[in-house]
Amino acid sequence: MFLLVMQFFWKYIDDLMGKGLSIWVISELMFYVSASLIPLALPLAILLSSIMTVGNLAENNELTALKSSGLSLYRILRPLTYMVITIALFTFYFANYVIPVANLKWHALIYDIQNTKISTLLKEGAYTKELDGYAIKVGKIKDNDLEEILIHDRTSQNTLKTIKAETGTMYKSKNGKYLFLDLKNGYALEELNTQSPIFTENGQLIPSNSNNHPSQRTSFSAATYKIDLSGFSFNQSEENLFKDDYEMMNVFQLNKIMDSVNNQIKGYVDNFSKSLKNAHISFQEKIVVANQQVGSSKNQIKKDSIIPYEWDKLSAERKITVVNNAQSKIRRQLENIEGQVNFLNATQNNINHYKIEFHRKLALTVSIIILFFIGAPLGAIVKKGGFGAPVVIAALLFMLYFVLTSIGDSMSQGSEPLLSPFWGMWFPTFLLAPIAFILMRAAANDRSIFDKDMWKKLFHFKRSKAQ
Repeated sequence: MFLLVMQFFWKYIDDLMGKGLSIWVISELMFYVSASLIPLALPLAILLSSIMTVGNLAENNELTALKSSGLSLYRILRPLTYMVITIALFTFYFANYVIPVANLKWHALIYDIQNTKISTLLKEGAYTKELDGYAIKVGKIKDNDLEEILIHDRTSQNTLKTIKAETGTMYKSKNGKYLFLDLKNGYALEELNTQSPIFTENGQLIPSNSNNHPSQRTSFSAATYKIDLSGFSFNQSEENLFKDDYEMMNVFQLNKIMDSVNNQIKGYVDNFSKSLKNAHISFQEKIVVANQQVGSSKNQIKKDSIIPYEWDKLSAERKITVVNNAQSKIRRQLENIEGQVNFLNATQNNINHYKIEFHRKLALTVSIIILFFIGAPLGAIVKKGGFGAPVVIAALLFMLYFVLTSIGDSMSQGSEPLLSPFWGMWFPTFLLAPIAFILMRAAANDRSIFDKDMWKKLFHFKRSKAQ
């Protein structure tokens, strides 16, 4: 968990540094991130602990003593199996109800933290107006060093301030409420704001001396300018903005929303196909004929009103006009079809995300049991405990599991995935299950993994069973 949390901070270090965040905000973020990382850490923990536990028993000859008393490896591992099944069921409950809430909390929190990033406000060669009452333009930006600074301060209703400096440095106060600019070699210009024009009841302009307003200019070699950030401070937004994401739902919500989206897609396709048919004259004719056969009097339209002319009887100019109109209509329909296809592809991509998350929660529960039945016989075979060989073996096996899971996840995404979400999420489990079976058989018979007699018996058993 420590390594995974450090990996998270390494990823978001640029968003967390220099924000003036309190220790409580950082602690809250770590707590929610730790909860969301349990599905990644728990399989490795089960694999490593099973290798270490059974490896210690084998290394101290305790496993041999148990076997000599007449107990098989399956009987010895039965209490551990019950414990792992209990952990797997608890993991499913945790992944289904707790982790979606944790994902919702830390996504909302990191979103608010990212929006408090001051360095992204200023852009080179353009005015920045995100800060209320200020318009700031900077010629060049390098980290917190600024050049060619121009600030228009309109926070006062009666006074307009303009500050210009050659260079400067930007930093925030410790409480994060103010932004300070250390300016070098510039001037400050203050002038009264121009008054609004005043008119009489007859609409005549009353003359005023608004064009003659006092001002003052002050030069400086070094100055510090303070900007209030109370309107741009860290505030936690509504979590409801993120609750519809697939990572924030349990399996029941995912199943419900998948059915809802599938029904919506079906409705969109039906309505769009009907609109295309209604726009085509041949389908309109079939509808009219069908209505006439039924005997409907409301929708009866004569065939002559649908096809008022014949192609052979049209003039050359009329034919050109008809062809141009038909081409324009086809282009519009193609654009509509392409738009609908893009919409359906995006919707299908969302459905795949929901399916992936649905199967991920179920596959996690089974993978914990499979990894236990890989780690336990490995510990009995290698007969090593502690943090030596078990750590290396567990790291290599978990790397294989993680790579397979990542490949399946990537191949299951998109509107046209290479694998279905089911196979993408369950492929690592189905691949590791035979490995667990072979290791358990080898450990139970006190044979090496590469024992030729075991493989011959295994394949002979399969061949005789097939016959």
